[in-house]
Amino acid sequence: MLISVFQTFYDNLLASSWLEAVAVAAGLMSVWYARREDILVYPTGIVNVLIYVYLCYEVKLYADMSINIFYFGMSIYGWIKWTRKTSDNQTRPITVMDRKEWILSAGGLVLFFFALWYILQKYTDSNVPVWDALTTAIFIIGMWLMALKKVENWIFWIAGDLISVPLYASKSLVLSSFQFAVFLALAIAGYIEWRKKFKLKTTSI
Repeated sequence: MLISVFQTFYDNLLASSWLEAVAVAAGLMSVWYARREDILVYPTGIVNVLIYVYLCYEVKLYADMSINIFYFGMSIYGWIKWTRKTSDNQTRPITVMDRKEWILSAGGLVLFFFALWYILQKYTDSNVPVWDALTTAIFIIGMWLMALKKVENWIFWIAGDLISVPLYASKSLVLSSFQFAVFLALAIAGYIEWRKKFKLKTTSI
């Protein structure tokens, strides 16, 4: 059984396209830069999302295709937010979410999920509407919180990555599944690192 699983993985790996490989490389670089709070998270992320618009369309992950279009817009937004100076001429600091932001995030997650699920179920031929809608809703909130430099953005990325690993594997996008597994590890590291930076900032005030 184990040999069969590895054989399937190997066969799918050989069948992976160079375009998917480029997208995976750019995506890994983007999350690595995000963990380090480096502005290069956005240009590398833009390369990743534009390629995935095409790849997701090809395998009928329509909600994920849509979120990559959304990611493009949010990448531009985040790029501006991260580089814009505050009143004391500093870049945007890492902060934690307040109660209002948690309520907005939870409400947005539920709203996006049901809206996307309905659209996928009614208007597309997606065969995984629930999981496609769920990961998309989670990542929308995560991307918004990352643009605001909230520590908790990593919690949403961790949750979405956990679901995306088997989801993309089921679509024979093996490199992408591997990418999300690495994303998961980087997201955990990112959460720990951003949390430390936030605590260091608050204790030094």
